Amino acid sequence: MTSAPGPLFALALGSIALIGPLAVHLFLPIIPAIKVAFGVSDAVTQLTFSIALFAMAFATLIYGSLADRYGRRPVLLSGLCLFLVGSIVSAVAVSAPTLVAGRFIQAVGAGSGMTLVRTIARDAYGPERLVKAIAYLTMFYTLGPMVAPVVGGALVDTLGWRSVFGVALFAGAAILFGAYTVIYETRPTGAAKGAGMGVVRSYVALFSHLRFTAFVLQNGFISGAFMVMASASSALMSEFLHRPSTEFGFYFMLFPVGYFTGNLMASRVGSRVSTEVMVLAGSSLGMLAVGVQAVLLITGHTTPLAIFLPGCFLTMGQGISLAYAQAGAMATIPQVAGTAAGVGVFLQFFGGAVFAQLYGQLADGTPGPMVFSATLAAALAMTFGAVPFVLKRRAR
Repeated sequence: MTSAPGPLFALALGSIALIGPLAVHLFLPIIPAIKVAFGVSDAVTQLTFSIALFAMAFATLIYGSLADRYGRRPVLLSGLCLFLVGSIVSAVAVSAPTLVAGRFIQAVGAGSGMTLVRTIARDAYGPERLVKAIAYLTMFYTLGPMVAPVVGGALVDTLGWRSVFGVALFAGAAILFGAYTVIYETRPTGAAKGAGMGVVRSYVALFSHLRFTAFVLQNGFISGAFMVMASASSALMSEFLHRPSTEFGFYFMLFPVGYFTGNLMASRVGSRVSTEVMVLAGSSLGMLAVGVQAVLLITGHTTPLAIFLPGCFLTMGQGISLAYAQAGAMATIPQVAGTAAGVGVFLQFFGGAVFAQLYGQLADGTPGPMVFSATLAAALAMTFGAVPFVLKRRAR
């Protein structure tokens, strides 16, 4: 690290966090339009969404290890370039397979930002300020989900679904320019030595700690519950409730509002409350929100607020627990913090992809498949969220 991070560094780092919403949330309003445009099934349509989550998940594993070995900056810039290529391929796609390929490339590129923004934050701000740094970065990240679905819905209703990828291309280019001019290399000297232990040995060392495993799995399962709601809500609003894409975009803002609030709470609490307590608290809130939504939908109260208001509290729980779970995971073996961050983000997106595709396989045009998939994911998140808390009490 050559200098102390200033405001421009923080702003550039925050903008990199927006690359994920450009690959995920900007796409949500166009899911029904893709089904109509290519005349494909619900499962294939859902694949155009979930393929991005799968790609981002596996890409983060690679980026974390590469960043430990070769440095944060070159790996980050390479990934952002891939995002631009994928956006172009997606914009000109003339078939569902081509769109899936473009979304895959786009998401592989986006995975660099999702992984390295947290690793760079740890390098630049230190472990003492990491929870607060991640919380504030995630608050910045929530600006994307707040704006992206509204913009995407308006674009679909006015200019068509291809225009969404044009916006992603323009925004991605601006983020790349900011990263190139402002972000400097932050990898500590010790990280290169830690990377020398090898990727497989790093994973084995990390997963030998039950506490680490519980933190990253909790992150993955609660993200799965959110991704089920996020993707299912688009189809339910369009096909079940017959609402326009623009209206979906405005209701969707309740999700990032909850996420923002949860991260704000985490940033205010900081290190005053233990990591284990905050992760369990976020998991419990998420389970409660999903349970309330399940009761409402099963009893026939299928309205936009019944879908999105409980989702607001689910994402609030996710926002509370995410920064603490990530910080706890990266603190397990500091020499391979980049790899640990990669594993955490991998499971965040892999869990989202698995449960989003599970919903796609079960989808029948009713709220039932969403209720089942989201409840299963939230229950697993609460189970693993309780493990570090129990381990800490037993250690006393």
